[in-house]
Amino acid sequence: MSNQSVAAGVSLAGVMAHCGGSPVGAVELLVGAIASAPAAPEPYAALAELWQDRRSELKESLEEDGSLSAVLAQAYFLFLDGDMDDAVMALGSVTGVRPNVAWGAAPWFGDARFLGAVSAEALAEACLRTLDYGHDLDTDEMRKRFAPWFHAVDVVSERNPVPESLAAMARLPRACGRYELSFALCDRADAVDRVMWTAVARATTWRVMGDRDQAAAAFECALLLDSDNWSLYLDLADVRAEQGNFAAAVSLVEQGLEYEPHEVSLRAAGAAYRTRLSGSSDDLRALIALAPELPNTTYRNLLIDYACAGPKLPRRLVAKAHRIRKN
Repeated sequence: MSNQSVAAGVSLAGVMAHCGGSPVGAVELLVGAIASAPAAPEPYAALAELWQDRRSELKESLEEDGSLSAVLAQAYFLFLDGDMDDAVMALGSVTGVRPNVAWGAAPWFGDARFLGAVSAEALAEACLRTLDYGHDLDTDEMRKRFAPWFHAVDVVSERNPVPESLAAMARLPRACGRYELSFALCDRADAVDRVMWTAVARATTWRVMGDRDQAAAAFECALLLDSDNWSLYLDLADVRAEQGNFAAAVSLVEQGLEYEPHEVSLRAAGAAYRTRLSGSSDDLRALIALAPELPNTTYRNLLIDYACAGPKLPRRLVAKAHRIRKN
């Protein structure tokens, strides 16, 4: 949007707020202007004036409105009130819905008052919210849009290096293909304290990059830090399966089952990896029975593919498994 268009939108919002008597409608117009030019300061100045003049009316209306424009406006109003944690989490929610807009270019998001006060825990939660809808962020355009987020993560993680929060923050740059920043956050966390979540963040980054050996080593470190966590055994088993080491995968699943014997994903993975290793029809039948209980269809299909590649399996049984995969 051109400067003239932004100015026109701000002027129209002013008319609507004061002459038309609709401050909520004015907010919607101003958010529209922000969406077109997130870095332009004029819409924020107009919102600040509205907040000062019509606070009680706006507060009541916006709290009952879960729309994107309402949440974005609330993010800025929370910033104005000094509530930096809730402000960043609201902005994270908006960004998760529409990451194709550079919401983080807002002047307040890079303001020293914000970066100096927002907690690592809140920024980490906001980073996770940006990923809620599974949008593809690994593009040059997305990396450019998220540059203010990377800056905020760098500043806050240095000021307040809470290891668990840094590990959560690392998910955003990883999703954007900024692997070096993801690893840097892990290193910064380890310098404070070595925790399981950091090892998992590092392992997942290596795995996304396709380095299974480094991923396995990092998951092993995670297990040393939290040896009774069944999901870590499954994560490492899955990596060993990717490496073609199904004997190790079976062993790891069995160790995980010692801690959580009823976990369906462990039981299904064990059945799949045993089938691939030995060609056991009974294990394939067990996987077929468990498959409908697996919530992640991508993972379910992967396990079926592994199992059906086992040696000397009956064709009819393999076909039955394949039919589940297609549903």
